[in-house]
Amino acid sequence: MSIKIEMLRCFCTVAQTGSLAEAADRLGRTQSAISMTLRQLEDHLGKRLFEGERKNRLSPLGEQVFELSLRQVRQFEQTVRSIESAADASQGLIRIVSVPSVAAILFPSVLEHMTRTFPGVKVELRDTDTQQVLDALAQGKADVGIASSQHPLNGVTPTRLFEDRFGLVCAADHPLMTRGKPPRISDVAEAPFIRNALCDLIKTPSLVDAIRNTEVTIHNTHSLITMVRTGNWVTVLPETVARFIPETTAFRPISDLPDKREVCLYVRERTRFRDLTNECANFILRTDLG
Repeated sequence: MSIKIEMLRCFCTVAQTGSLAEAADRLGRTQSAISMTLRQLEDHLGKRLFEGERKNRLSPLGEQVFELSLRQVRQFEQTVRSIESAADASQGLIRIVSVPSVAAILFPSVLEHMTRTFPGVKVELRDTDTQQVLDALAQGKADVGIASSQHPLNGVTPTRLFEDRFGLVCAADHPLMTRGKPPRISDVAEAPFIRNALCDLIKTPSLVDAIRNTEVTIHNTHSLITMVRTGNWVTVLPETVARFIPETTAFRPISDLPDKREVCLYVRERTRFRDLTNECANFILRTDLG
């Protein structure tokens, strides 16, 4: 017997709900069918995925299988949506994925331009981190991508869009923001600091050393800004972010931090709708993002 995606979906639903009855209701199947599917999966693996019969507690193996299975189920669902969208795109389809700090600035104008220029076109927009932008391009799940730094990808052409400097981001009334002289790295290091994924692009040794053992890391930009707005935390982000942060939060250069983030446009060389991809890429290149 081979493991099928419906087995993984069934297992994930039971693991999430902790109940055969609730899982059966969500999946539109009988409890006996759900139970049989779980038993087939466990028989194939030769190990129990749940502790006890109530299905409300995963075994150590079950926890690992749940993490792996959920990832595959989500990917499969995304693939199905993409296939259905592509099949229904009689007027064309353009898929754009970008890092959040650029997406917040670019997506509204790109959407307006593409839908006005190509009436009836389908547009898919997604914001995520640089690695997932690159993965989407490499896997053919995006036609155009915007990510930090240049990375070689087979079948994808990168073009530098702009650079923006890193600086302090914190509450607008934070002492490091309101004092007369610009902050230095040593000042930032003394404040409660939240690390974010873009910090990995910074190469200045003094800041790298200062934040190496930071206890708090937040990957979601919105959550990060929400935390620094409290006035209790500071972080370091590219200046582009300052375009969409709330007024209660501010950006300020750090006098001895020269690092800049490079932002690049990535375009797949082979796409289903070449004219849409070219027009989208050219529009982005014409747009002032720096």
